[in-house]
Amino acid sequence: MNHSDASVCPICRQTGMETIMSGLFDDRFGAPGFYDIVRCRHCGMEQTWPRPTESELKELYEQYYNWGGEQGTIYTRVREWLLLSPLYRLWLKVDGDLSFHLRRGAGHLLDIGCNEGRGLVLYAQNGFQAEGLELNENAAAVARAKGFRVYTGALERLAPAEPFDVVVLSNVIEHLPDPVAALQTVHRLLRPGGQVWISCPNGNSLWRRVFGRRWINYHVPFHLWHFSPDTLREILTRADFRIVEIQTLTPAIWLTDSLCGIFGNRQGRPNKVMRSAPVIAGLMLASRCLLALLRQVNRQMKGDCLIVVAEA
Repeated sequence: MNHSDASVCPICRQTGMETIMSGLFDDRFGAPGFYDIVRCRHCGMEQTWPRPTESELKELYEQYYNWGGEQGTIYTRVREWLLLSPLYRLWLKVDGDLSFHLRRGAGHLLDIGCNEGRGLVLYAQNGFQAEGLELNENAAAVARAKGFRVYTGALERLAPAEPFDVVVLSNVIEHLPDPVAALQTVHRLLRPGGQVWISCPNGNSLWRRVFGRRWINYHVPFHLWHFSPDTLREILTRADFRIVEIQTLTPAIWLTDSLCGIFGNRQGRPNKVMRSAPVIAGLMLASRCLLALLRQVNRQMKGDCLIVVAEA
């Protein structure tokens, strides 16, 4: 397939795409369709193609992806207990904190894509005045019931009464149709010197090469962009941010999900292996036995998850 005129690169604004992988499908939830990964020949930015339209994405999220309102079950009660327990914080210290749940501070914090507010509870416990942005009205209502202010409009139309000190984009930026415009909006929402905290899959990950087509973080069609450290630096620079911290992590759950993709990967069907609690728990513990190897990979910026802190 020729993608030379398919899209304008969000970084260099030039056309000219090459296909680096084709025929991928949703191996988590079973959403329909096949997709390619294309890369800009000029700057290396990668994206999913064809990119769903805004209305198509809305339908895909509502039907396959979004939180559906599960409450009061044994699973949700155990999950809530675990997230608020010392065991969870200990696990994050060992496994890596890709959602910034260990970071303490003060000031006004906005969690973009806050879902039903689990992260907001932890940010508030860590000293922040936490607020959220969530497009799923059901999830936002649950977060509000916990006492948090949650916005449900589009990010670009957000007009808070006062600027934020921190904006969190935890595994969100790869989902956004225009990441540069989104970061420019985030810059506007921050006070001078405020920070954006970003986590997203690392397109330069060793595990992408190891798992090939079964790498869980292609996650088509929901991941629209596939960032490397260089392309993420570049879009932050375009949005007038200064990077103050960049590292990679390899969460055990991500390795586990990639392994599950090998055994439960069926086009058009949800991955049942990924929904087996005993399998997931066993593989996560096994992954942590590779701790020394994972740390070395992370130090070389080849871990699965990019972690970036940048200042406005």
